[in-house]
Amino acid sequence: MKLVKFFFGIVFLSIMTCNHGVEKKAEVNEIASIVDNSESKFKYWSWMTVGNKKSDSAYTAHFNKLKNNGFDAVLLNTGADPILLKRLTPIATKAGLEVHAWMFTTNRPGDSIALKHPEWYMVSRSGKSCFKKEERPYVGYYQWLSPSHPEAKKHILSLVEGLAEVEGVASVHLDYIRYPDVYLPIGLLPKYDLEQEEELPDYDFDYSDASVEKFIKLHHKDPRKMKNPSIDMEWKNFRINEIKSLVGEAYNIVHQHNKKLSAAVFPYPEMADHMVRQRWDKWKIDMVLPMIYYNFYNEELDWIGYATAQGIQDLEDKPVELHTGLYTPKLTPEDLKSAIQMAKDNGAKGVAFFDDYSMTNEQFEIIKASKE
Repeated sequence: MKLVKFFFGIVFLSIMTCNHGVEKKAEVNEIASIVDNSESKFKYWSWMTVGNKKSDSAYTAHFNKLKNNGFDAVLLNTGADPILLKRLTPIATKAGLEVHAWMFTTNRPGDSIALKHPEWYMVSRSGKSCFKKEERPYVGYYQWLSPSHPEAKKHILSLVEGLAEVEGVASVHLDYIRYPDVYLPIGLLPKYDLEQEEELPDYDFDYSDASVEKFIKLHHKDPRKMKNPSIDMEWKNFRINEIKSLVGEAYNIVHQHNKKLSAAVFPYPEMADHMVRQRWDKWKIDMVLPMIYYNFYNEELDWIGYATAQGIQDLEDKPVELHTGLYTPKLTPEDLKSAIQMAKDNGAKGVAFFDDYSMTNEQFEIIKASKE
């Protein structure tokens, strides 16, 4: 009889263990399903420049407005100030928004530390330095640091680390992670009364001592002495790789702090390569937000879909998310609706808007409705 009881006891325990295992498996599957749904959700971002003048209550109201209109994440430009970022991150997080630390990278306008070091700045083929206000290309805030100068690079990476150390931040977001525009978007040329049908000396960078000396050590030729440096592939690739190297080091730093690396980039890699020496499909990075501002290029609305699809194709088999960047001041509510749908249809993981400060109520309504 005791043997019979023992046998039934073993059977009962086995059944209970199996049931518990099934329940546990179901629980794990349920959690995995929630995570998958969260990760697959089409994300809405907003690029925002912030400062110390606004009160916490004003930021709370603004973040709540974004959340209530379907936004999931904010990219906060604090001027690479970790103190301001520490102040605003919990406010945005409490409103239900993911926080990304947006920073200007090789273009460092008004950087008080960099401005003490004229040798850190990029130089054009015509010998003009981004350090000197009167010699900067296009606009006064184009103050580009050379990624080839060890101390300039070290400074940039120290700013990356300062932002990555802030608790609650999801990623450090690199903007202006490139060289100055060797070619401006065609729609902007009339503003500067320019024609750019070739690489012009005033807009071809970086011929600084640090960059040229490093290149000569690698390739045993001087780009300053080349008759037509624009056709020298080693010189072009050298600069592309200098940016790639900077991104790679930034990636390692932010991942040491359990953060991700994201970047605002030109519309798709071949175009970015041609215009600003930025080959972002070759980068070590988690997320890219290509700024597909179609009107800057005199393109039509459907170019948003084309450029999104091209970027997705160039990232094929790479663990990198692409989120389409939209310039909202030039988008009617109806065009905004179409643009969001084009990004979705062509493989983007989300849409980033620039900028919500100038967004109309009608545009907010379109965004909110598209999320439902």
